[in-house]
Order: sequence, then C-alpha cells, then structure tokens
Amino acid sequence: MQKLLFSILFATVALASCAARAAESSDKTLSPYFWVKSSSTKGADSPSTVDTLPLKATHVEATVAGVIADVRVTQIYTNSGKVPLEAVYIFPGSTRAAVHGLTMTIGDRRLEAKIKKREEARRTYEAAKGEGKTTSLLEQQRPNVFQMNVANILPGDEISVELRYTELLVPTDGVYEFSYPGVVGPRYSNKPSEGAASTDKWVANPYLKKGHTDPMLFDLSVQITAGLPLQDVACRTHETKITYKNESEARIATSPDDESASNRDFICNYRLAGGAIQSGLLLAEGKDENFFLLMVQPPARPQPAQIPPRDFIFVIDVSGSMHGFPLNTAKKLMGDLLATLRPSDTFNILTFAGESHVFKPASVPATPENIAAAIRLLDLENGMGGTELLPALQNAFAQPQAETISRSIVVITDGYVDIEAEAFELVRTKLNRANLFAFGIGSSVNQHLIEGLARVGQGEPFIVTGTDQAEPAAVRFREYISTPVLTRVALDFGGLETYDVEPSAIPDVLAQRPVIVFGKWRGAKSGRITVRGQSGDQPYTNTFDLAQATTLSSVDGLAHLWARTRIAQIGDLVNLQSTDERVTQITNLGLTYNLLTKYTSFVAVDEVVRRTTSNLETVKQPLPLPQGVENSAVGQDVPTSPEPATVGLMAIVGALMLVMFIRRKKQTT
Repeated sequence: MQKLLFSILFATVALASCAARAAESSDKTLSPYFWVKSSSTKGADSPSTVDTLPLKATHVEATVAGVIADVRVTQIYTNSGKVPLEAVYIFPGSTRAAVHGLTMTIGDRRLEAKIKKREEARRTYEAAKGEGKTTSLLEQQRPNVFQMNVANILPGDEISVELRYTELLVPTDGVYEFSYPGVVGPRYSNKPSEGAASTDKWVANPYLKKGHTDPMLFDLSVQITAGLPLQDVACRTHETKITYKNESEARIATSPDDESASNRDFICNYRLAGGAIQSGLLLAEGKDENFFLLMVQPPARPQPAQIPPRDFIFVIDVSGSMHGFPLNTAKKLMGDLLATLRPSDTFNILTFAGESHVFKPASVPATPENIAAAIRLLDLENGMGGTELLPALQNAFAQPQAETISRSIVVITDGYVDIEAEAFELVRTKLNRANLFAFGIGSSVNQHLIEGLARVGQGEPFIVTGTDQAEPAAVRFREYISTPVLTRVALDFGGLETYDVEPSAIPDVLAQRPVIVFGKWRGAKSGRITVRGQSGDQPYTNTFDLAQATTLSSVDGLAHLWARTRIAQIGDLVNLQSTDERVTQITNLGLTYNLLTKYTSFVAVDEVVRRTTSNLETVKQPLPLPQGVENSAVGQDVPTSPEPATVGLMAIVGALMLVMFIRRKKQTT
C-alpha cells in the first residue's frame, strides 16, 4: 500500500512538474491556448465551484439611419458557481467605431461609466475590485480589439454591461455594408510574455477547439431606415430573417437556431433604388461647436486609353492559421488575380510562415507558362508554422525592381499577428518603392491590419470571406490599379469658415466610393462648397449649396465621428513616431468627446461593498475559433498561467495522498 501511495504521489508531482514546465515554456512568448474544461469534483473549495464561462449572452441592436449606424452591444454576465468572479472578455470591434458610452446594470441599479485616462481608469477599477465593489472596465487593446473586465460577480448574480458606438457607412460601387465583427482570431506573437505591455497581454487568451460550440448565446438585429427604396437587402454570412415595414425600412435578424453565430463576422449589404447613394452635406449645430460632413459622389470610372505595364509582388500567408478554408480561398483568389494580369505585366510570389520563400529570384512576365508554374507551387502549400509577416514584407520590398515600371505589393493574409504598428511603419518608410494592396482572407479577419496596410501603402483593402468572392475581388483590384476614379482633388469652402478639417489632404480616389470630409464650422450658414479634381483627361467639379444642406437635430453623431476620424489620423502618425504631444492630443480628444481610445478607458463602479470574503477568481472567457480556422492556429493546450481547475485538482490529489500516507503510517506504528 505504501509503495502504491508513493507511486501515485510521484505521478502527481510529475504531472504538476510537466504542467509547470509547459507553462514555463509557453511563458517565453505571448501565445493563445486551448481552454481546459474544469474537472467534476465536489467540495466548497474545489475547482468546479468556479464558473469558467461567465459570459452567457451578447445581444446586438443596430439602427441605421441614412449613412450613420448607432449600435448597442449588451453583454450578460452570470455566476452559476460558488466563488466570486472577475470575468475577462476579449472581443472585436469595427475599425470605424466611435465607442462613446458604457452602462453597467446590477439588479435595479443602472450605473453610467466615466471616461478617464487609461492608467487612472485601471487604478479606479483595481481599487474597487479590492474593496469588494462590483466594477467594470472597458479598454482598447487595438483599434479593433477591446477588453471588458467585470469584477466581483457574486454567486447567483446577473450583471449586464452595455456599450454604445456610432459608425459611418460608406458605399462602394453603390453597395452599402453593415459589418459586426464576431470574434477575435488567435494572434501569432513572438514577443516575450515577461515584461509585455498591457496592450499586448490579451494575446494569451483561451480558445475552444474546432467543433466546440460557443456556449455564449449570440443574437443580432439591424434596423435600416434609408429614406429611399431599398434593394438587394441580404446577409451572406448568417441565416437571417428579413422583414419590411415599407419599401425604405427593413429589419434583419439572426436566426435563433444558429448555435455558432458568434464565430464569424456578421455582414449585410443593401442598395438604394436606381443605384443611388446618399451624398450631400450634413450640418450639426452644438452649444460650443458646429460640425459638418460632406459626402461627394465620385464620377464614373474613366476608360484609360492605354494601361502601362506594372510589376506585382504577391505576399501570401501560408501559416498554420491559414490551414484549410482560408488557404484554399487564398489559392482561388491568387488564380483569379493572376488571370487578370497581361503578358506585359511582371510578377513574383513570396510565401511566408515561420520564414519566407520566393517563386523566382526576380519578377517574371505574366505568361501562361509562368502563371501555371506559380499556381502549381501554391498548390503544394498546406498551411503550417508561425506568421512572420515583418520579414516577409522586408523581403518583398527588397526584390529587384526595374526603374521604369511601377510596382504594387499585394498582401494576402488573415492578419492574425500582433505587430500591426511595426508593419505600418515599415510600409510607410518604403512608399517610394511600391504601393500596397491588402486582402483579408477568412470569416473573422483582423481588419485593423488589412485596412491599415492599405491606408499607409496608398492602396485599397479587400475582405474575402469565401471562395465565391475571390473572382469579384480580383476584378475590382484590376479596375483600381488600371486607373483612379478621381485625382488631384481639392476643396473650396467659399464663404463658410471651416477649421479642423479631416482629411487635411484628399488622396487619389481608386474605388467607386464617395469622398468623405469631416470638419467644424462657425459663423453664418451661407455660401457654397466646391469640389474640384481630374477624372481621366476631363476636369471634375461638384458644388454644394449650404442653404440646401440637411441640419441634424443632434450634434452628438457628427461630433463622435469627427473625433474618431481625427484620432485615427493622429494614430497613424503615432505608429510612425510616438511623441508626447500626439499621445496628449488623442487623450484629450477621448476625454473631451467621451470616446474609447488607446489612452482613455471607460470605468463604472457600484459603491455598494458586495464581496466581504477574500476569495476572488479571475476567469478569461474562452473564445470560439473563427469559422474555417483549424486548431493549428492555436497549437497548445497549456496556458501561460495554468487554469485554476488544473492547479486545484493537482493540489487536491496531492493533499489526499499525503493524508492517506500519514494515516497509514500511524496505524502501523
């Protein structure tokens, strides 16, 4: 018996040691990991008394009026265990969202969160958590990644947290799109976890394995009030029910039967009758400031007399997260992209995972033979390894280039990396060598990376969520690079006194998309705004009379959207070179306009002391793998910090073995 007990105890210690070594190994870099379900044990202090899935539901309600979408996201947290909880939930947001409000509800108490500097908000939250007060904290980790912390959720509690944001819907080729990101995909990182910045630690988050249904209930509805008859209202990502109140109002709602609705982005599209778009001038008058929004419909795309030859470097992600559906979609896209090239064009292909490889030492003509050889090379890729995007981009920009031919770099990836700022800076410093287009592949793309790469590379972003969208995306890409819609764009504000106009300079318009200008104005509402430019070989002019502008009843929407646009513009400069002045500018904008930013957070505190015991378990809500993403995107079962259930079970087994051994020894003496 004694030998048996020693054997069991030794095995337990060995198991704990292995887990510790695995944890120590995973501690070397920030890495996502698979969630481990708590074992079923009994006892007041056992791990099973901890509710490891506190987020029970997310309800999304969006209202689209004209070109402005107002969205309410309600998260319901409950504690069905026996131990007070702190819940940590990582979730995505739109890259264009202006998050301007947070409310926490406990029973009949409704608490409005306050916007504070990030460090101050965190201190307020930690102090309230330590005092036993229920508190919530909303932080921005990336422009499209948010973190919600809710502390002191007592057994039996139901706490709802509602965040509110506004975004502008801008049509492309006459199609409007409302998108709600569903899940944050697992990010590859080679950064050490020790000493990691607070904005990077979220990467180490648990995920459910492929095929495991997200236990969180998810539902979403969109109410569209267009003002003009609607056409082609559809959702290509989810099973939905569409109902019409009249020809210009529709409601789209997800099906309650879809148990995996949260594992992908929700995307719905619609047109206005006759292919019209809602353009013109919007004004809003406030107590201290007035705002305007100018949306200018661009002219039809001119037909070029001659398209000069171009060189293309295709940078393709073949890492583990691209295995399966994403890589198959990327291969289909590449076939369609290569098919749009002319024999006078040249191209090369660079694939990357843990390291990068080129198709040819230098670009080759886009002949049928070279294209066929490139496709055969891609067909050999299966998707495995890390996602070393930066070395791949450096390699692409370093490829030999003829001085007389302009070059475009085309990046194809799911974007599951955490080095966005470094990538933006690299592209910005290489603009004299090439412009850049970015294709995001998959059901839950890192749009911050895709849109940011295209913006700093003076190109265009594309999101391809399925193989059926590959060919249309390739056609649009060819149109964009053939000839821009509008060049040399300039604004004349006439007699209107304007200031703080965004953008300060309008780049060439590549897509069939309105020119968007935000700004402030003061003085009399009189005069005209004139937009001038060049469309092909023809001059372009469009004039807007202020007397015919639409004046909004509330200033909040335009104020939030203007501030969000200014924050994004300064944020681009921060990515290039962070200075105290730029950080202060973003911070002040967040505090003044009540907006979530990298440097400002929302915090709500219930002043009632509700937890009087010392025990509080911190639980990270596990996320579903995005639809089509394989387990290889995560690749490990052990978290950087072992789950409480695993550590607790080891401690219990070890303690039981020790007690049994002592009793046995007493009986034999």
